Amino acid sequence: MNTTLRVLSALLRYPDEAVQQAAPVFSALLAEGGLLTPDQCVALAPLIDRLVHDDLLDCQEAYVVLFDRGRALSLHLFEHVHGESRDRGQAMVDLRDRYEAQGLEIEAKELPDYLPLFLEYLSVLPPAQAAEELAQPGVIISALAQRLEEKDTPYAAPMRILADLAGAGGEAFVIAPADDPDDLAALDAAWEEEQIRFDSPAAPGSAECPQVAAMVDRILNPAPVRSPIHG
Repeated sequence: MNTTLRVLSALLRYPDEAVQQAAPVFSALLAEGGLLTPDQCVALAPLIDRLVHDDLLDCQEAYVVLFDRGRALSLHLFEHVHGESRDRGQAMVDLRDRYEAQGLEIEAKELPDYLPLFLEYLSVLPPAQAAEELAQPGVIISALAQRLEEKDTPYAAPMRILADLAGAGGEAFVIAPADDPDDLAALDAAWEEEQIRFDSPAAPGSAECPQVAAMVDRILNPAPVRSPIHG
């Protein structure tokens, strides 16, 4: 399972020179891994062929248009669960701690919830544990696979395979609505976001514990200092 996860990670990451140079051996590695069916290996062939034969700049442009021009197909998993709330920040910290517990250090300029990075982490785990942890975001991966299939892109194949490996092929999860890649004003507006602050107060009406909310309120809005009364 480990080799298969590494190849799927490479197929879903931004196509740089390292990915293009390694792409010619991906099919052989997947066949040797023995985890995928022949039909699944065939389904990956168009994407592998594109990475091998197409101009690298064309591959990079296609990747950016597909994954980076809106949130609907974001490969940052927590984007589809927490958005930009402070819960996402804590989830990032927890996930980074899991990486470090395996002796891994994030060198790429990516957040811990970037799917290819998560797959690299899974690839160093025992197969049973890797399968269990892959199942955790399985419904998100399945929803992304469906969205990619609707766009008829070769990137749908590795995402659908991941959904199948996660055992989430038939489950439903609502992700962000589809973006119009030509509506640049709407895309700019969608990406305007408040900086994540770990000390920001909860939004009104949230389910935060009243005691914690009161403590945060006291920190952010301290009572005025009163002068002592002299008798």
